[in-house]
Amino acid sequence: MKPRTRARGTALQILYEIDLVDHPLGTVLKHRLDDAELEDRLVDFVSQIVRGIWPIRLHLDQFIAEHAPEWPLDQIAIIDRNILRIALWEFAVKNDTPVKVAINEAVELAKAYGSESSPRFVNGVLGSLAARRNELRLSFIELSSTSSSEN
Repeated sequence: MKPRTRARGTALQILYEIDLVDHPLGTVLKHRLDDAELEDRLVDFVSQIVRGIWPIRLHLDQFIAEHAPEWPLDQIAIIDRNILRIALWEFAVKNDTPVKVAINEAVELAKAYGSESSPRFVNGVLGSLAARRNELRLSFIELSSTSSSEN
């Protein structure tokens, strides 16, 4: 597995644990990173993913729900939901990963961690979201500026 893919897998495990059992983000992040044996730059990458996604997860989930209408959000497997969050965050919020790369990485994570149907499901939802990338980016920019002005 490529180093950044491994890092995304670590971020996925952290998000999954927080989502599933509601352990504190900082505690889970520290424990998982201590066990992950990643280079410093990849530790930073994992931290950026987790700390970038968790505060806006409900906003990410709204977009995911719009593009998976036959699957209510609470019926999407926790692992699939977090894979979708990671990819969506990478191409619509962080905006430093090309869409195709984010989708390919998500499909790889779905193959490694999800069910048999996860890769196709993740690919379909992300393909639909990617078609609205600019609109999504603007929404997250507005969200960011609204959050900043409230602080």
